[in-house]
Amino acid sequence: MPDIKVSAEVGDALADGRPVVALESTLLAHGLPAPRNREVGGELEELVRAGGAVPATIAILDGVPTVGLDAEGLDKITPAPGAAGAAGAEVLKLSVRDLAPAAALGRTGATTVASTAWLAARVGIRVFATGGLGGVHRASASADMAGGDATAAFAGVAGAFGGVSYDESADLPTLAATRITVVCAGVKSILDVGATLERLETLGVTVLGWRTADFPGFYLPSTGHRLDWRVEDADQVSAAMAAADQLGAPGAVVVANPVAESEALDRELHDRVLADALAAAARAGLRGKAVTPFLLAAFHHETAGRSLEVNLAVVRGNVQVATEIATTWAKHRR
Repeated sequence: MPDIKVSAEVGDALADGRPVVALESTLLAHGLPAPRNREVGGELEELVRAGGAVPATIAILDGVPTVGLDAEGLDKITPAPGAAGAAGAEVLKLSVRDLAPAAALGRTGATTVASTAWLAARVGIRVFATGGLGGVHRASASADMAGGDATAAFAGVAGAFGGVSYDESADLPTLAATRITVVCAGVKSILDVGATLERLETLGVTVLGWRTADFPGFYLPSTGHRLDWRVEDADQVSAAMAAADQLGAPGAVVVANPVAESEALDRELHDRVLADALAAAARAGLRGKAVTPFLLAAFHHETAGRSLEVNLAVVRGNVQVATEIATTWAKHRR
């Protein structure tokens, strides 16, 4: 694999011990429509700078893993409609397994949570902000979700997908082996939240609730799953990071930051849309990777775009918390 290209701004900050926050690019390339994706890319970087840290958006550009995109790089992964690479034709979605072939073949792609974390850690970045983690997909009729009566609506739906699929995001094992702190809003509630938390526990990934003892569900502040550890500020997160280093813990620290109640989806609407979308996916015979984009598209359509606004609120909040943690970590390290 070729050397990782680190921008001068990011490289200087790391050399000086100043705070750096890694940002993924899949949200921009595949999660938002153009031209809003390019606008959001710039907005998130400005949020990091406003908090006193240096942003490091990560992607693969023409086969080169790049940490810290300039304006041209951001343009390249957020092409305008009708331009080369639009609609994902050229801008690939790259997890860790895809980095080597993308590099060898000179392709351009956006990095997922897993590949962003892995590349960031390789160059010494300790804090990473994203929207939500990938996790364990619903694979049995016992898969549950907080939301009262909604749970009953899901009974039997997952069974229509053909039983257990063992469909699990690469984010989980990658975080188990990567020393980085990830600020996220938990996992999307379309996943099997309980199974995801169990896998994180099995893999030895530390999960801290940011001013909460409830694991958030991306669109919702709480999934009903309780967390063992709660932190109140960046000093406590930094202390946990330092203790993990001293103990030689190999994996990540996940900081679960819930979306504000005022910015979350209405829970009743959320549960109805999810139940209907799961049933529709089952009727269509969708399996594996085809299920998630189907469900997300259903959310966007049935909430009249509200789910996208919640997505952006989630990311903005996580970027601000990650920047606070990164600046505190850098201060303590100095």
